[in-house]
Amino acid sequence: MLKQEEMETLRELIKDVDTAMLTTVSEEGLVSRPMKTQEVEFDGDLWFFTKKETDKYEEILHDKDVNVAYAGKSYVSVRGRAEIVEDIGKKKELWSKMYEKIMQTSYDDPSVVLIKVKAEAAEYWESGSFTKKAVFMLKRITGQDAEEAGVNETVQMEK
Repeated sequence: MLKQEEMETLRELIKDVDTAMLTTVSEEGLVSRPMKTQEVEFDGDLWFFTKKETDKYEEILHDKDVNVAYAGKSYVSVRGRAEIVEDIGKKKELWSKMYEKIMQTSYDDPSVVLIKVKAEAAEYWESGSFTKKAVFMLKRITGQDAEEAGVNETVQMEK
């Protein structure tokens, strides 16, 4: 389970980054593309809108392992498992007028779906200093306390 201060650290690192890079697994290998970050309080899940007729939708149906990378004042890489969510209430909750323009439709369009990424581990690099300090924010999936990693940090989320 995430500790409150660990969750807040990760939230602070990604909160002002408008665009994340979502990496999925295709038949040819790894594929990354920019995705608009949802303006919701990070609670271990990341949310993105897409349409069913996209490659990323098909890729997630075949392989749920994904990575989400953020570059801003710091660099954050979140490894997780993706799922497709079609819940109309959740789509309405996260929808904004900006998406109407970008996606040329509305949240109740059956082709619009959400990608929910349940974070399993996060790694981050502090920017702006020669020494990049690593402090583990979470326990490993095994429940053991993590050790100092050196130049960067890896965070394991419990399942």
